[in-house]
Amino acid sequence: MLVIPAIDILDGKCVRLTKGNFDSKEVYYDNPADVAKMWQECGAKRIHVVDLDGARQGYLVNAGVIEKIVNCCNVEIEVGGGVRNREALDYLFSIGVSYIILGSAAIYDKDLLLYSVSHYGEKTIVGIDSKKREVAVSGWLERTKIKDTELAEKIKEIGIKTIIFTDISKDGTLHGPNFEALKDMLKVGVEIIASGGISSIEDLKRLKDMGVTGAIIGKALYTGMIDLKAALLELEREGI
Repeated sequence: MLVIPAIDILDGKCVRLTKGNFDSKEVYYDNPADVAKMWQECGAKRIHVVDLDGARQGYLVNAGVIEKIVNCCNVEIEVGGGVRNREALDYLFSIGVSYIILGSAAIYDKDLLLYSVSHYGEKTIVGIDSKKREVAVSGWLERTKIKDTELAEKIKEIGIKTIIFTDISKDGTLHGPNFEALKDMLKVGVEIIASGGISSIEDLKRLKDMGVTGAIIGKALYTGMIDLKAALLELEREGI
């Protein structure tokens, strides 16, 4: 199972939000590229990068910051937030991004989703952000009436192989993931990367036992609740 550190970018800085609330912003580092190098040195194989400004405004805002992250690291970089057109997709892949995460576009722009799948195949990931089991979009500011598992089934039919599932009510709370919702998502039959609320190595072990492909960790790393290097060593010792 991949353990994936998260770097959320707002106003060019590395921040964390709680439950997607922009008013809850906490700035942890001024230079996200330095943070990416730090997680790489701790042993991360992939880093999760979100352009929060882009998610809110509907287009890539922190492209320059993302390019610096890619250029300073030798690990996989997955990027989401504001990827709403072909130009943004093509640009990100052209600078060396490994995976693109489509969120709002997976609901509102089927043509873009099909374009990404046909041109980039399994490098296309869909992020399903759920609040009370309904999908939220536009930087989590807008909630739809679409059930999370219903969307998962539809995008599976299109050819998506991997979904990042985030329970917004858990994100940034350090109260543990929504394991019941993750069980439902796993039944869809695609690879699931869990996100939101992960706060301990025990959470990571339980997620692995469930069969998730990866676990994205944010605030638990930045507050010191999880030491990435120590966690990776322990999971490796246990064969996870």
